[in-house]
Amino acid sequence: MISKKKNYTNKHSNKRNPTILLLNYIFLTIITILLINYRPVKELLDINGVYSNSLAAITCKALSLIDIGGSCSGPFISLQGLILEVKFGCNGLEAALMFAIAVIVFPAPWKIKLAGITVGFIVLQLINIIRILLLAYVGVRYPQVFDFFHFYIAQGLMIAIALGILIVYLRHATSKNYA
Repeated sequence: MISKKKNYTNKHSNKRNPTILLLNYIFLTIITILLINYRPVKELLDINGVYSNSLAAITCKALSLIDIGGSCSGPFISLQGLILEVKFGCNGLEAALMFAIAVIVFPAPWKIKLAGITVGFIVLQLINIIRILLLAYVGVRYPQVFDFFHFYIAQGLMIAIALGILIVYLRHATSKNYA
């Protein structure tokens, strides 16, 4: 009797052209960011505005943990001698969208993609709240270095963390348990 070897390759393990993956990523990122900022979409459902306001309110409540009093009005956080505005690019939504699009473009089962997007979003937002708290602390206690910390350290750190979370996801999604 002749036995046939079964090919156990996963339908998601085929290698896609990296150029196509990159072009898909760029296209989806541009479309998503344009849609979020497109006036008719904003008037119908202002995801960015609602999210920024909610994040500012959560951050205001967390400020008491680091002994900095503050008040919140919409996306604005008023501190001692400083007003922070939580807006697109600062609210972590941009990093979460770029992460989610990278997960969607990468070939993997949808169950793994959805789990990756959910966990990645939660982790990125928790880290972003900590980042905003650090910005508030530096802005109140060390105002002379606030701009440097905001533009060069806090933004770069958020990008590096998002990339790190993506690398962890990619390792998980390509592990033998799921391939």
